[in-house]
Amino acid sequence: MTLGIVLPAAGASSRMRGRDKLLEEVDGVPLLLRQTRRALNLGLRVLVTLPAGSGARAASLGAAGTGLETRPVADAAAGISASLRVAAHWAMERDLAGLMIVLPDMPDLTSGDMRAVAAVHAHHPRDVIRATDEDGQSGHPTLLPARLLPALVTLTGDTGAREVIAREEIRPCPLGGTRATMDLDTPEAWANWRAARD
Repeated sequence: MTLGIVLPAAGASSRMRGRDKLLEEVDGVPLLLRQTRRALNLGLRVLVTLPAGSGARAASLGAAGTGLETRPVADAAAGISASLRVAAHWAMERDLAGLMIVLPDMPDLTSGDMRAVAAVHAHHPRDVIRATDEDGQSGHPTLLPARLLPALVTLTGDTGAREVIAREEIRPCPLGGTRATMDLDTPEAWANWRAARD
């Protein structure tokens, strides 16, 4: 049994005031493609969930390479839970040992960070693994073992897997800086992040 990675990319970018955060260019490529490539570097199965009829996001993944699967999320407006339900079905169909959730609007997350989370899972295969930043704050990636996938299928709303892991003891995976907690979902956040990189 092996792991799978999901990048939930069916959201509406509602706080970007007309721009699509996942199509913002970073290092010359759309953010969604960049982070998908980083996930594919692990050699695991990778799923990207997309809103139904999302031509631009789907097109941006055309250069991702082999190993990528995509699935539409018919009820994407219901929030991230809709993507996680699709991902849980996908993972159970493939008898995966666990599902790593990698939010695609976190541009500082690296392939190495994802490998670190997978390495903790290898030693603790029944635990929930959550990356933490340098201050110990929980963030992403989050890895759920196979035993919790049926619970993901019942999720509703826009709070992610919080409801499922609330009853679990969480095993942290410390990452440096703010890579585990820093996301970009407003134009101001993008501008600040780009300025800090220059």
